[in-house]
Amino acid sequence: MLGLLAALSACASAPKAPEVAAGAPSEMRISGASERPEVVGAPANFTGRAVITPLFGTTPYTRATAASVRFDAGARTAWHSHPAGQTIIVTEGTGWVQAEGGERREIHVGDVIWTPPGVRHWHGGTATSAMAHTVVQEQVDGEVVRWGAHVSDVDYLGGPALRTTDGR
Repeated sequence: MLGLLAALSACASAPKAPEVAAGAPSEMRISGASERPEVVGAPANFTGRAVITPLFGTTPYTRATAASVRFDAGARTAWHSHPAGQTIIVTEGTGWVQAEGGERREIHVGDVIWTPPGVRHWHGGTATSAMAHTVVQEQVDGEVVRWGAHVSDVDYLGGPALRTTDGR
């Protein structure tokens, strides 16, 4: 009984949920998969085949955008950065990620990678494994990504010694 009273007391003292912003929709919206067709990544921004499925974009009330990206083995992004950083959640396969000047790291299902604002990096499948991830980033002044040069095959395959996220 004491535990129940403590839980009820904690709920009563919890901060109130924020009010709905003036003019904001008051109902949930479900975006069906057919409303978000997948597209193949532009050759200017990707090496190899990457298929992008948009998940959500900005609204008048939010700055975040997200997408699911599937990379074939050997496929990767070009060097790029995000003005508000990026979170990557690996959902399938094994991949590589590297920040400019840092080690190339192996990433696995369940890994969550945070790249700080403005840090140039790339990510994709390994040379022998496809990889899929969900990416979340925020828009700043109308921009979510700044694309750079392609990652060369030499850099992609011959980067610094690998270190996996689980210490192997």
